[in-house]
Amino acid sequence: MDTIATYREILKQALLDYAQLRPSHGDIHPEAVIDEARGRYALMHTGWDRGHRIRGNILYVTLRDQKVHIEYDGMGYGISEDLVARGIPEQDIVLAYMPEAPTLADYEREEAQLRKRSSLPRSIAAAAVSQGA
Repeated sequence: MDTIATYREILKQALLDYAQLRPSHGDIHPEAVIDEARGRYALMHTGWDRGHRIRGNILYVTLRDQKVHIEYDGMGYGISEDLVARGIPEQDIVLAYMPEAPTLADYEREEAQLRKRSSLPRSIAAAAVSQGA
């Protein structure tokens, strides 16, 4: 199987797995939206919570230029580490929601350098990196 076909299968399975997770409150339904022909993958939430309509994109990922581009990640724990655990190399994951769209490998390297310089805990260093410090 070629690289893009493998990435398609990994993304598809990840979204289908996430769509099985129901929020702990409200009547909210996760739905995987998969467009393999165009390389677009999304996780949507629709439903009701405390009298309010819930609808929105929780996750949006595209495949292009032989890489996985995370366009939006509203997951509490993030999808990037999960994709790496499922077999996608860090250098093939582009954090498109960040200003200069680094790969996950670039981000991890920058975060490690910041932690080393500042001796800050990982969570604080990550926040500093994400704010461009």
